[in-house]
This record gives sequence, structure tokens and C-alpha cells, in this order.
Amino acid sequence: MPKNQNIKKVLVIGSGPIVIGQAAEFDYAGTQACRSLKEEGVEVVLVNSNPATIMTDKEIADEVYIEPLTVPVLEEIIKKEKPDSVLPTLGGQAGLNLGMELAESGFLKEHGVKLIGTTAETIFKAEDRQAFKDTMEKIGEPCAASQVVHNVEDGIRFTNTIGYPVVLRPAYTLGGSGGGIAHNEQELIDILTNGLRLSRVGEVLVERCIAGWKEIEYEVMRDANGNCITVCNMENIDPVGVHTGDSIVVAPSQTLGDKEYQMLRTSALNIISELNITGGCNVQYALKPDSFEYCVIEVNPRVSRSSALASKATGYPIAKVAAKIALGYTLDEIKNAITGKTYASFEPMLDYCVVKIPRLPFDKFITAKRTLTTQMKATGEVMSICDSFEGALMKAIRSLEQHVESLMEYHFSQLSDHDLKEELKIVDDRRIFCIAEAVRRGVSYEYIHEITRIDPWFIDKLAIIVEMERALKENELTVSLLKEAKRIQFPDTVIAKLSGRQEEEIKQMRYANGITAVYKMVDTCAAEFEAETPYYYSVYGGENEAVGTKPLKKVLVLGSGPIRIGQGIEFDYCSVHSTWAFKKEGFETIIINNNPETVSTDFDVADKLYFEPLTPEDVESIVNIEKPDGAVVQFGGQTAIKLTESLMKMGVKIYGTRAEDVDAAEDRELFDRILEQTGIPRAAGGTVFTAEEAKEVANRLGYPVLVRPSYVLGGQGMKIAYHEGEIEEFIGIINRIAQDHPILVDKYLQGKEIEVDAVCDGTDILIPGIMEHIERTGVHSGDSISVYPAPTISDEVRDKLVDYTKRLAQALHVIGLINIQFIVMDGEVYVIEVNPRSSRTVPYISKVTGIPIVDLATKVIIGNTLKDMGYPTGLAPKADYIAIKMPVFSFEKLRGAEISLGPEMKSTGECLGIAKNFDEALYKAFLGAGITLPKYKQMIITVKDADKPEAVDVAKRFAKLGYRIYATRSTAKYLNENGVEALRVNKITQESPNVMDLILGHKIDLVIDTPTQGNGDKSRDGFLIRRNAIETGVYCITAMDTANALARSLETAEKTLTPIDVSTIARW
Repeated sequence: MPKNQNIKKVLVIGSGPIVIGQAAEFDYAGTQACRSLKEEGVEVVLVNSNPATIMTDKEIADEVYIEPLTVPVLEEIIKKEKPDSVLPTLGGQAGLNLGMELAESGFLKEHGVKLIGTTAETIFKAEDRQAFKDTMEKIGEPCAASQVVHNVEDGIRFTNTIGYPVVLRPAYTLGGSGGGIAHNEQELIDILTNGLRLSRVGEVLVERCIAGWKEIEYEVMRDANGNCITVCNMENIDPVGVHTGDSIVVAPSQTLGDKEYQMLRTSALNIISELNITGGCNVQYALKPDSFEYCVIEVNPRVSRSSALASKATGYPIAKVAAKIALGYTLDEIKNAITGKTYASFEPMLDYCVVKIPRLPFDKFITAKRTLTTQMKATGEVMSICDSFEGALMKAIRSLEQHVESLMEYHFSQLSDHDLKEELKIVDDRRIFCIAEAVRRGVSYEYIHEITRIDPWFIDKLAIIVEMERALKENELTVSLLKEAKRIQFPDTVIAKLSGRQEEEIKQMRYANGITAVYKMVDTCAAEFEAETPYYYSVYGGENEAVGTKPLKKVLVLGSGPIRIGQGIEFDYCSVHSTWAFKKEGFETIIINNNPETVSTDFDVADKLYFEPLTPEDVESIVNIEKPDGAVVQFGGQTAIKLTESLMKMGVKIYGTRAEDVDAAEDRELFDRILEQTGIPRAAGGTVFTAEEAKEVANRLGYPVLVRPSYVLGGQGMKIAYHEGEIEEFIGIINRIAQDHPILVDKYLQGKEIEVDAVCDGTDILIPGIMEHIERTGVHSGDSISVYPAPTISDEVRDKLVDYTKRLAQALHVIGLINIQFIVMDGEVYVIEVNPRSSRTVPYISKVTGIPIVDLATKVIIGNTLKDMGYPTGLAPKADYIAIKMPVFSFEKLRGAEISLGPEMKSTGECLGIAKNFDEALYKAFLGAGITLPKYKQMIITVKDADKPEAVDVAKRFAKLGYRIYATRSTAKYLNENGVEALRVNKITQESPNVMDLILGHKIDLVIDTPTQGNGDKSRDGFLIRRNAIETGVYCITAMDTANALARSLETAEKTLTPIDVSTIARW
């Protein structure tokens, strides 16, 4: 059935800011689908509140609205743009929920707009827990014994009939939000109360717990004619009970017999047909390991995290095909873009093994609970491809960039046998390392399987890796042993360590004996047909399928690896844009990256894609075959920057700013010299290696001081120390991460923080805009609310900022991008830090000013000047809009994490408010971050002494808005003495009713709690108040500037918001 001619203009709903449970996979899917729709001549209108993604670029859609994802905003856009259809299946759970609300309210019908890609009925059958259960019963598909409840009493009653433990799954939520496993009545009450609050429709499914069964997923496609195919099936190494986003996943499944595989495949195709799904769909199963009993866990009637993984694992572009199906095409009419010969109705075949490992944020949240359950905690993931499971696992481990290269990491080797066996019972991100240690000590597979419920096949594979460690340690390193170690992807560093040699010796021995990596292709069809746009993975042994081409110019673009806090999707945006710009300039482009959720690893972004770890050894193997003219490292965040030195040793030219100039910006003494030459002031400070030296410097400067490691991204390890005890504690934490670099101690200046991104061609600079943070210095720039154009600086300060930026860019010989953070205090400008690379504000400033910074930087890197390209220099004129970037956090997903903001970054994503005036932009920014107040008009204030005078003004503003203010003893006393009526409430340790009862009573809108410094003492009042506020869904503010901004936003809240199409912001 050919394309539906009535579809001419489609509204695509994006997924909003990146949070845990909904990450970059929707940016990748949305971008691919929008391009797929445009290919068909359809006009695409995009709504997404996230400015950091490629999806919200004006090249991707015809009209782009970076607006809050709420029903009223979408209604305004539909009235303005008049699309004939809405496509809600590419925006994750957020997109699906919005599509559902627009359909249910009758708004779409009233305006003659259709839902495409799925129907409201299909969404209802798959997402509504009771309807799903009824549908499964109708077609005879087994589900776990369960009941849908709308209150806690019913939950307890039902659980008493089926017995504990039970799994709780709220309807219409994301990444398992609000769900969990309850082992007793108290846990049931806690999880159920929270789950009912988070569910859009106030319902939670209580079901028999089948933890310990195998978790298997099928990714399937179906068109309107009823043609169905399985794209890929995947197996979680962790049994049921760990969210699939936090599990190690392997594709295709490794431990299913043919009978089990076919049984579940048939079931998946039955389910997708009964639900009448058109497009992509993901079905999750639990399979009892010792019988053929199985049950359906859930069905996602949309593109999901697993479909991004399935797409990258097989090369089958699920989102692209789903978009074509939404237009009415059938699978046998859509060509497979990778082979260019077969059709989308052809099931992919894999002749390799793929392993995905989640990237968890526990390095940022030292106090958070590490255990993994049904609620997702990972911020990103890595994927690796190899010809064996062991090889793929070893590659994935080193791709994570967690200073881990093999299974011999962490503290397990120091434990006694008894403690090790106890540790095996803990389900956390280090479990495979614990199992490896148990295997080393000869613990039987049966025992390990009994405790972990991980299939013995996987335990045996871990044992093969452990055997190799032993062989390398105890035996002579022969050529055949080296060959075998490389076959299962042991890196040279680990082989050297185990065999007591130098890494260089191992490399020479490999080269002398022809043991080098060869590359195989991912082509969707196990080499049955020739592929046109394949991508590659490395193996040792076999013939090389990657042909080293010899075009006129060839560039290597290094990606940014897994998404984690501090290095997010912004760097992928920069990598992709630079790749496209190099292509336009006639270069052959090669990308190396290992993140399956991103646009950079899409099959058609670069001329060649290598799905490999970003380590010096892995990159060198590619360089030896491809021999690029140069590499570009300034767009891939710290991951790429760290590879600079290794690339130079390989003889690869670095495009853009030279490595020694990057060092000069990071190295304290060199940088101080540059500041002296250029006459630019900075906060006084010193470089130290020990706590004693740090205290000496701190006493000289006077407290408070900022303590941080050099060479980090996202402020990792940065702390503000107010006294000597904290210095000892902070330096202890920094030294947990192997320190080859010194620690910096600076006087902490509390002023206005200003941020500038600029493009420099060696002579001239272009600054698209100056951004000012609402929060004072001391809150990491990624966590503060940022305003463009800077609203409160004088012309004199602005000129000084431009002048300093130019002087620094020239002194550091910057070719390409530079990002500088300044403090403005009493009319004086100080430099905080300079990064001669792309930064996380690049996508946002590019979109709101209409200046394509990355494209310009790329052209400058290859030798063009700003003047030649016809761009003005200096500070660009202000745009006609105010744009406010609001950070978005995922604290409720991480139990026990400290949520107060400081110099170390904690946000996972961001959204944007853009408007003609400041107040509307600010209101949109809060709205986009999901803050919709007022609800009950009650709030709690508890602040440290230093903030009390400011708290009075804040409290007055909220009182005027009609808020009832509760405060703990000293804050209440201070507020009342200063003319604000505040009701005193007991501290947590005092008798009820206390602060905790108020928060848990669900009648509070807001908590303002500014913490005294201190690193995660979990028993302190403030910590408990902040955690409980977050876990019961109360907005919690930890900086006075944020509180003032929220008060202003509520005072000036406008009923109607004007949507702005950012694709019309074109300059030059």
C-alpha cells in the first residue's frame, strides 16, 4: 500500500530533556525519523524542549519549536501550524502521554488532526495495565498473577492473597519510575504510595514477583497490512528484577534453545498483531530457566531504548522504517538503506555478538545506593561488537571510561571467602567483577548460579576470561598465548601488567608476529548481500573487510563515548555537526564511537563508522588501516581531548588548537604565565599534591576555598571547603580517582558567573553571545540557570569580557572553539577557567543566536578565516529573543544521592525557555523542567545562617503570592522577627508533627533548603529533608538565587504563551 497522500504536514513530539530513563536514544530515533519523513516530501513540525540535541536543529525539521512539552503549549502550536497528523511514538513515554492526552480530550478530533504511527486504542491496550492484562488473556498469552489497584488498601489486600515479594508497576511512567519490588508490608506501602502519585492515571499494577527468571526482549516491526518481522532478540545477563536499562544485555540471545527462541518469537508476533501496532514495538518476557514456562512482562508500543540498541546491533534503521510505515508504506515497499538491495521485510541476521553495558552515575553520587532494581538508574550506555561474547564484554568494559580495563578491578580480591559469598547476593553494577573473583577462588558454577540466577553459560564465559588472566600471569608469553589473549580482546596494558612486561614490548611482539586487529562489517544480512553503507567492528583473526581508502582528504572525528553527568549529548551534537561540515568541504569522514544511543553512530552520518572503545590502542589499530590526514579532538569532550597525546605519538596531525596550547589552559603554572602576559586577573590560588600543602595554601588565601583536580569535565571532584577538616575529606575523595595530575586550590569568589563561547581563527574571534548565570559562582555552570543575552552587565564589563576573550584566544593560539567562564565582582572581571574545546553550551547558543558555531569552527580548523567567510568579528549583535537554559535533574531515581548544588555537576539534561521578554522565557523554562506551581500554596524554608537575610525577601515574595510558610526553629524565628509570618515546625529528630510529616503529607509545593557544606552525612536533618522532598515529588531548591527566580516566574506567570519557531532565527 503506497504512501497516504492525505499526510502532508506532520507534528513530531520529541521527548524533552534528558533524564534517567529517557536519554539520547530518542534524539537519535527522532532525528532519523524526521529525516525519513522529509525524504518523502512531508513538511515536519517539531516540538521538543531540549536545546542540546541534533533533533532540534533547523536542518532536521521545517519548523522547530523548543518549547515546554505540555498540552496547552502543543494545542497553541497545532492551532498555529495546522498539521494534518501528529506522530507521538518517537518521543519516548513523554511523547506518548501527550499524544494520548490530546486524543482523549477531543482536541485532535475538533481540529481534524489524526494520530499516526499508532492509535489511541493501541496505546491504551498496551499502556493501561488492566487493558493490557485483558488483551493478553484474550489471546492466551500468560502474564504473572496481578491486579490493578488505585489505592494502598487494595494493594495490601491483593498481596495477602498471592504472597510476598511483589513487583509494583505504575501505569504510563518511564524507566520504571515509582516502581519497585516489595518484600514486606512496609515496603509495599512506601512504594505503592509513591507509584500512585507518579502515575498519570493513578493506577499501579501489583504482580507476582518472578525475579530470577531470564529476561528476554524481542524488537518487532509490523505494517498496516499485518506483515510482521523480528528485528532482533536480546537477552539480559541479569535475571528479571533489574531494569533492562541497568542490565548487561547481549544480542542475539545466547542461552535459548531453538524451541524457546521460536516460541517467544511466535508469541511476540501474536501480541503485536492483536494490539494492531504499526511501526516498531518492544516485547519483554520472563522465561523460567528450567522449563518452557514464560510470561509477558510488558509491551512498549513505541520506539524505545531497546530499539536504539537493536538498530545499532543489527544495522536495521527501526525509527526510519517506523516513520515510513506511519505514512502508509508496507515493509515490502521500503528499501533497506544499508544494503540498498533488500527490503525492510527481510529479517536481519547476525554473525557476531553484541554486548551493552549501562553507564551508572555512582562516581558522581558517592552517597547514592548502588543496588539495581526495577527502577532505572543508568545515564547512558556503551555497546561493543565482536565475534565472541568474551571479546565483546572485554571491549565494552573498557569503553565505559571508568578506569576499568578487565575483570580484575574493584576491591573483591581483598575480601575473605565468607564476605565474598555475601557480596554475591548484592545486585549492583559491580556484580560481574564479584562473580569473576568467585570463579578465581574455585567457587562452583552451581553455587554462583543459585545465588545470582545468572545462567551458567555466562558464568562459564567469565571463567574463560579468568583462565586467560591466570595463563598470562603464570605461563611464558608465547606467540600462541598472545594470539589467544588478543582474540578475546585483552588490551595490551592488561597483558603487560599480568606478564610483567612493558606495554610497548607487547605491542612490538604483536606487530612482529602479525597479530593485529582486522575489521568486520555490520551489514544486516550476514554477508549474503553486498552492503553499501556498512559500519565496522574489530576482531583478531580472519580477513579484513575494511578497505583503507585513499581519497584526497580524510579526517578522523573522535566521539564522546557514553552519556554521563558532565559529558552529555551536547558533545555528540558537536561531533555530528563537525562531521557534516567536513563532508561539505570534500573530506572523507571517519567516526569512532561506542554509544548506541546517539546520532553520531547512525549508519549514514560519516562515510565510515567504527564501533570501538575510545582507548589509545583501539584507535591506533584504526589509524594503521585508515591513515587519516588528521584528527579532530575538540568536539568529543574530555574523552577525545585525552587521546590527543597518543594520536600525536601515532603521527596523526591534530586539526585545530595544538596539544601544547590545550595543556597550557589546563596546567596551572603555564596558565598563570599566560594571564600575566595578557594582564587578566584571576582568583588567587596554588597547585598542591597533598592535604598538608592544600591546608597551607588555604590558610594563606583565607577560607572558603575551591578544591578541584585538574583535567576534569563536569566539575568532577570539585568542592568548596570552609575549614581544614573539609580539605582532608575532599582530597581523600579526589585521590580515589588515580591522580597523575595535581590538585588546584583557589580562593572562592562569590560573584556573578558569566560564560562565553567563541570561534577563533588565530587572529579574529566571533562571540555569538554572552550568557549570564542566575545562580552566583559556586554552582557548576551545567547546573545553573543561564540567560542569553546577559541581562545585568554594564557596557564597560561587556567590552572587557570581549577583550579578555580575544586576548586569551590569541595567547593560547586557539584555532576553532574556546569556552571561558568569568566572574564579575564589583565591576571587575576575573577568569575562572578556559577550555579550548567545544562546551555544553554550544548547541544552545547556536540555536538561539542562529550562528552555526560548530560549522564555522570546522571551516576555521581547515584553514578558512572568519573574514573570508563573510562573518563579522567580535561580539555578534543581540538576537531579538531572551533565551533561558534550565537544568533538569534526575534525583528521584537515585536513592540516597545528595541533591544540593555545588561546583560538581549533577544535572542530566536541560530545557529551554525562549520568548520576547525575560519573564515569559523564565516561566517557559520552569514549565519545561516540569515545575508547575502553585498547587497547595504551602512551602517549607530552612536555610543556613548566612542566607537568612536573603530568605526574608524570598519569603515575603512567596507570602504575597498567597503561600503559607513553614520553617524550622531558627529560620522561623528570624523570619517572624523580620516581618514574615512563618509557622514553626519541628525538626526531624523532634516529636511529630515535624518537617517530615509535612512533606510526606503530600500537601507541600516547595522546599527551600540551603545546606551547610559537608559531604553527604546521611543522618543530617537537611540531607533527609532534601531526599524526602525529592522522593515524594516536592520541588526542592538549594540556592537562594534559584528561589528568587522561581518567585519572579510565579509573580509574572502569563496565561497564554507565544510559541517561537527557532528555525526562523537566521543570521547572515
